[in-house]
Amino acid sequence: MTEAPPISPAASSAGADKARIWALVPCAGSGTRAAGALPKQYQLLAGQALVLHTLAAFAAVERVVLALVVVAPGDVFLSRAVQHARQRWCTRPCGGATRAQSVARGLAALQELGAASDDWVLVHDAARCLVTPQSINQLIDACAYDAVGGLLACPVPDTLKLAREGRVLATPDRSHQWLAQTPQMFRIGMLRRALQTAGDLVTDESGAIEALGLSPKLVPGSSLNFKITYPEDFALAQAVLRDRARHPTHHQNYDYP
Repeated sequence: MTEAPPISPAASSAGADKARIWALVPCAGSGTRAAGALPKQYQLLAGQALVLHTLAAFAAVERVVLALVVVAPGDVFLSRAVQHARQRWCTRPCGGATRAQSVARGLAALQELGAASDDWVLVHDAARCLVTPQSINQLIDACAYDAVGGLLACPVPDTLKLAREGRVLATPDRSHQWLAQTPQMFRIGMLRRALQTAGDLVTDESGAIEALGLSPKLVPGSSLNFKITYPEDFALAQAVLRDRARHPTHHQNYDYP
């Protein structure tokens, strides 16, 4: 378990009228579809473990107090691979069998670290390693004063097909269809209640909040904020990271739609 770095007095003493913002990164999956000897979040990408690119984006967002990485029990990869004296993230080996379990346990761990029920949490897929600080800040700006919270998402650009036994069943209207991404930003207490209501099968935090009868806000994100799932995704992500390294100013000022 990586020890949590000390929280600055400015962050820990924020008044009740100004909720703090935390990040939670579920990182307990095996990533079997990505192949490879290691879980996909630990496979090398542009010279370092994939998840470290994810964590670097959150470390660059000053409003995030701390990112908690939820790993599987016995997983010591991050604690062995990286030792930063002033890192802005820590790990907890409390991952569950499902994403919902890992998030629920991670929320409890955040509160053990001092997070309040009214604080915000940004839940983000470890394998969405191309998220940018600009996108994270955009979500925070859009949701910080929202009654529910929200998520990054993109309107569906392609024609959708419903299928049955390998054949087209119907073509739904895509005009109101969005692809959900992460981070997803909600109050810690509300999200804990929502996960208890929705159960272990919910696949994202927005779905749990919807189970409470609430409507999260959709915040337009970037098509480059995709989740590494298949082996070919690594090549695309590597190309994007190399381009960002060559043209950092361009990417700082422009987030691709």
